[in-house]
Amino acid sequence: MIHQEATVRIPVGGVVVEGNLAVPSNSTSMVIFAHGSGSSRFSTRNKYVAKFLNAQKIGTLLFDLLTYEEDQADIETAEYRFNIDLLAERLIGATEWLKKDPTIKNLCFGYFGASTGAAAALIAAAKLPHDIEAVVSRGGRPDLATEYLPKVTAPTLLLVGGLDTEVIELNELAMEQMSAEKKLVIVPGATHLFGEPGKLEEVAKLSSDWFTRYLKSR
Repeated sequence: MIHQEATVRIPVGGVVVEGNLAVPSNSTSMVIFAHGSGSSRFSTRNKYVAKFLNAQKIGTLLFDLLTYEEDQADIETAEYRFNIDLLAERLIGATEWLKKDPTIKNLCFGYFGASTGAAAALIAAAKLPHDIEAVVSRGGRPDLATEYLPKVTAPTLLLVGGLDTEVIELNELAMEQMSAEKKLVIVPGATHLFGEPGKLEEVAKLSSDWFTRYLKSR
C-alpha cells in the first residue's frame, strides 16, 4: 500500500498519461479526479481538495486526461477539451488500471469532476454503475453528459458558485434528468473557480462529507 504521493504512468486507450496517486494508511476509499479544460493534474484547486480528502483517510488520483502532445494541440485547436466521450474513456481506463492493483481494487471508488471534467465523470459513472459509488461536481458542466444523466446511479453532489449564474441554471436543468440521489449546493459569494477566500475550503469540506457518507467499506 502506498502511504504517500507517488507519480504513476497510466496506460489508457493506446496512450500513456501521468498521474499523482496518494493512498493514506487505512484508506477504505479512493477518489479519482477529472479536471476541466486547460487544466492538468497540477491544478491547484484540485490538489487542495485532494489534500483535504487525504487528511480524511481518502485516497486520491489526480491524472492528466490528455498526453503532452494532445494538450499542446488542444491549446492551438481546442479539439480535445470538449471531446467529453474521449475524456470519459480515459477516466474509465484510469479506474480499470487502479482496480488491477491488489492493494487498491477493494476500495470504494468515487469521482470528483471539475468543469468539463464533471461531464466526463458522470459519463464514466454511468458506464461503471457497479464500481463508482459517489460523484462530486465542482463548477461542473453536467449538461455535456445529457444522454447519460438518467443512467447515473451513484449519489451525485453538484457544487456551484452563487455568482456563477449560467452554470447554476445548467446544473438545475441537469438535475431534472437525473434519477439517482442528487443534491445541488450553491456556495454563496463564489465565482466559477471558487477563488474567493474560504470558498475552496468549503468545497473541500462538502466534498469530503459526501464521499465519507457514500464511500462505505465493503
